[in-house]
Amino acid sequence: MGVLGFPTSSDIYIEAEGKKVAVVQSYTASAVRSERVIEAFGEKEPVATLATQLSYRLELTRLYATDEAISDGINFHELSDFSLVIAKPDRRIIYTGCQWSSIVESGQLSQMVAERITVISSHRTEMAV
Repeated sequence: MGVLGFPTSSDIYIEAEGKKVAVVQSYTASAVRSERVIEAFGEKEPVATLATQLSYRLELTRLYATDEAISDGINFHELSDFSLVIAKPDRRIIYTGCQWSSIVESGQLSQMVAERITVISSHRTEMAV
């Protein structure tokens, strides 16, 4: 764990096929739920609003590929159905079924770094440690 209980990059990571493939410097998570309005003929206002499926939008900043992933030839653009693991002092949060929706890269040629990746997840699990 990080100093004073704050997550560090080793505590926030992407896992694919059971392997840690990248560590993440920071993240922002949002729960997103769309809604559907139910209208009735002859009514001026909707009669109900239904919440639809919940998904999670995660903004990951500064992803560094692990040495093992680099030797395996990782390509962030080819990642799909992966997990994001966030280890906090008192619990572990795991987002599964992840797909990336945007990737912004910058850095030096010799480094496998993605500056920012936006991820959509279908499931969030929280476990006490």
